[in-house]
Order: sequence, then C-alpha cells, then structure tokens
Amino acid sequence: QAMVAESGGGSVQPGGSLRLSCAASKNIFSLVTVEWYRQTPEKERELVASIDADGDIDYADFVRGRFSISMDRGEKMGYLQMNSLNPEDTAVYYCKMYIVTNIQRGFYWGQGTQVTVSS
Repeated sequence: QAMVAESGGGSVQPGGSLRLSCAASKNIFSLVTVEWYRQTPEKERELVASIDADGDIDYADFVRGRFSISMDRGEKMGYLQMNSLNPEDTAVYYCKMYIVTNIQRGFYWGQGTQVTVSS
C-alpha cells in the first residue's frame, strides 16, 4: 500500500477548475506538511504550493490567486483546488507529504496525477 496517493486529475477546458486530493495511508501516526509539485517533459519539477501543521501556506507566483491548498490532518488528506486553469498549467501534479509513523518519519511522494488543460 502506497504511503501517499493522488487523485482528481483529468482534462479541463481553459478557465475551468479541478480539485486534486492527496491521501496518506490511514495507518500513519501524523500528517505534518503537504506540498504540491508539478512537472512537464520540458521543465524540472517545481513547487506549486505548500502548507504545514501551523497552517502556514505558500504559493508559487504563477498560481497565486488561482490555486488554494488545504490539509485535513484528522482525515490525513491534502487538497489542491485549482481555478482559472490555463494550458500552461498542464503537467503531472505530485503530492509530497511529511509523515510520522510509529517507526519512522520523513517525506513521501505520490505517484502523480495528470492535469491537462486544453480546448
């Protein structure tokens, strides 16, 4: 069973919205941080947004005002609400979580989910 798994990707027209979800394994002890990255074949993986246990949030300039990150520590879930999508947002989106289990702690990546924005 994967420690982290994304869902919610798909195809949408420009101006549309998608909500990505990131689920941590229910067997973990604590979810500390959630980060969303994206990557295309032409570019290196880049940070999109992050949130920590204190609720501190940061966004990349290219999504600020359009995307919203959130975290439900009780449900061990992370979310990325993406609005006003444009073709430049097309990428594979990855979730990265800092997780504490009963035997270890560290960062874990999901497998990625494709987001395609086109008319």
